Amino acid sequence: MNKTYSPDTVAAPFSNYVHGVEAPDNARWLYVSGQLGVTRDGSVPEDFAGQAEQAFRNVIAILEEAGMGVKDIVRVNTYLTDTADIADYRGIRDRMLDNHATASTMLVISALAAPQFKIEIEVVAAKA
Repeated sequence: MNKTYSPDTVAAPFSNYVHGVEAPDNARWLYVSGQLGVTRDGSVPEDFAGQAEQAFRNVIAILEEAGMGVKDIVRVNTYLTDTADIADYRGIRDRMLDNHATASTMLVISALAAPQFKIEIEVVAAKA
């Protein structure tokens, strides 16, 4: 079981995340490469929500292949290309991760690998 930390001596998280996560000594670790909102057939939804949901579906599929689930995620790094998508992202993340709070970093950057991409999500998971 992973242990979370958000001490009251540090400013509270801005949304549904924690300041730190500690995995047990005997944990298996999984590092998931950045996932884009690309479907198996290579298509990319035009809208942000479609891409975000697909990126999370890709993450979940990789976790499941490794015998893990969203509750095993200890860290999420998210790259967005538009600050206007932050609120939508937070809602989609909370829904797709079943409100599981992780350590988290969000960056808004000028572009991803191709102009049609609006979001990329990478995660680290640990399971004892």
